[in-house]
Formats: sequence, C-alpha cells, structure tokens
Amino acid sequence: MRLNDPKPKTGSQHRRRRVGRGIAAGQGASCGFGMRGQKSRSGRPTRPGFEGGQNPLYRRVPKLKHFTLINQKQYTTINVGKLNELKAKSDVTLESLMTEGIITSNDGPLKVLGDGELTVALNVQAAAATKSAIAKIEGAGGSFQSTGS
Repeated sequence: MRLNDPKPKTGSQHRRRRVGRGIAAGQGASCGFGMRGQKSRSGRPTRPGFEGGQNPLYRRVPKLKHFTLINQKQYTTINVGKLNELKAKSDVTLESLMTEGIITSNDGPLKVLGDGELTVALNVQAAAATKSAIAKIEGAGGSFQSTGS
C-alpha cells in the first residue's frame, strides 16, 4: 500500500467550503484570494483571453478564412473547348499546345478542364483531367492518356 493508493469511499462527498467566516474556518477574511488587486475582488475572474487591457492575442492574430495547402500542385490549365482549333487525330501535349500558340506560358504540368464542347477526335496526353473533360474527349472519338506528373 502506498500513500497515493487510499481513495475516498464511493458516494462520499466533501463538505462545502465556507469562506469569509473567521480564522477558525481556515478561509477567513481574504478567503484565500490574497490581499488586494483585481483577482481578489468579488465577481473576480476575468474573461478568458483578457490581457489586462492590452490588445489580446485573439485580436492581434490575423483571421484566416481557410488553411493554405502546403506543397499545392500548380497546373497549366486548358479547357476542352479551346482544343477545337487543332487538327483531327493529332497528339495534344503541353509542348504541342505551346508551339501552336494556344497556351502561352508553362505554369506546370498540363491539366484539361471540361468547359466547352469538343468536336474533333484528339489523342490527349496530360498530367490530369476532370471527369467531364475525359468524357468529352472520348465522346468526340479521341483518347486520354495520363502522364502522371
């Protein structure tokens, strides 16, 4: 048996602490709150986050609308509707689109989005594509191949 082993009997209760009822009660006069100051007054505790009038932390820190993604992937995006300018059965890659002048800047791997309609059959090779873009490419008689980068 150790000193931390004994426990009070189940259902037993402590009696209520009667503060401010004289020195014999053990909590007389200042009731254990010390001498003077804000923390010794009635209605005593300050609200959570209160810093004595200084601008508190929850007001100093900027409010974030969302958490930013760490290592977010950057894609060069193009909509399916822009691919109508190409010849039928041609291979579509990021390099071929830049030589055609449809895309002017390389912002990362190619991603095909599904806005617009596609009427020519193309062999598209891109890092990613939306489901609607793949459906429109295959619906026009073309094929989509993911390069995975």
